[in-house]
Amino acid sequence: MHPLLNQLPGEKKDQLIERDQPDWLEPMLATLTDRRFSDSGWIFERKFDGERCLVFRKGNADRLLSRNRKRLNDTYPEIEQALLKVREERFIADGEIVAFEGEVTSFSRLQQRMQIQDREKAARSGVAVFLYLFDLMYLDGYDLCGLDLSTRKNLLRQIIPLNDLLRYTEHQDGNGVAFYREACAKGWEGIIAKRAAGRYIHRRSTDWLKFPCLSRQEFVIGGYTDPSGSRTGFGALLLGYYDGNELIYAGKVGTGFDDRILHNLVDRLASRERENSPFADKERPEKGEHFVTPDLVCEVVFTEWTDDGKLRHPRFLGMRQDKPAEDVVRERPGN
Repeated sequence: MHPLLNQLPGEKKDQLIERDQPDWLEPMLATLTDRRFSDSGWIFERKFDGERCLVFRKGNADRLLSRNRKRLNDTYPEIEQALLKVREERFIADGEIVAFEGEVTSFSRLQQRMQIQDREKAARSGVAVFLYLFDLMYLDGYDLCGLDLSTRKNLLRQIIPLNDLLRYTEHQDGNGVAFYREACAKGWEGIIAKRAAGRYIHRRSTDWLKFPCLSRQEFVIGGYTDPSGSRTGFGALLLGYYDGNELIYAGKVGTGFDDRILHNLVDRLASRERENSPFADKERPEKGEHFVTPDLVCEVVFTEWTDDGKLRHPRFLGMRQDKPAEDVVRERPGN
């Protein structure tokens, strides 16, 4: 048994499960809430605007996997190199890869790396990335998911040597409301509230809660509009989400695009164009609109939902490759 595990109190050792290291563990996901609270039984972490990354170390090899099992080693080779400084031979850790614009994490900037799968191109991209680790699920032959979060984070901090690229996710104890206000004032995406005594559960759970400063979620692209004025490519994207088997129309997003996105997306959209509507509640296109096969997913930030179920003040953040279109639903508090 690893010395750190051997030092745990007896009741916590009983929560360890000896097992072969799995090739995959489903990540724990946070639940959206409209509550904002302080509680001594909870910890509060910064919510990052990046790409989820699970690190699987076995022997002298690391696998970096997204939440849908996409291999990320060639996209972020410098993270792989930084992990070589971790001496442990067997562990599984959870984290988020981010890029910064000033002091704020930027998903739009990270997009310039997420599309690259060539190590040399990634190195030449000019986009610096960092891995913030926040949980430890497996260590040296033992599954740690039955341990409380506070113990798992303490173990993580002891085994991971901090450096510029590899970072431990700090947290605050108890005072969630003040931390939330501070996060929003700094322009952060928000914070995550986590039950300190909670186990690591391989699904969405109310033991982890999202306190967003602005609303954001993934949407399915079901169409686009013609460009106007000096814009090239397209004007706006038609967005939707699934309710059962039906794609529900959520409105348009026409801001947040740069020339690179406009150029890269226009051919993908044109190749998917179709005559019939993919939306259950929008049968016909308006003037200048085109419908497409709904298999592309993007992420959007917005202020709120209108009374008729459309997005208010939406802004495009980037494309997502780590979530199938059929899994995109309207996020509501409690789900």
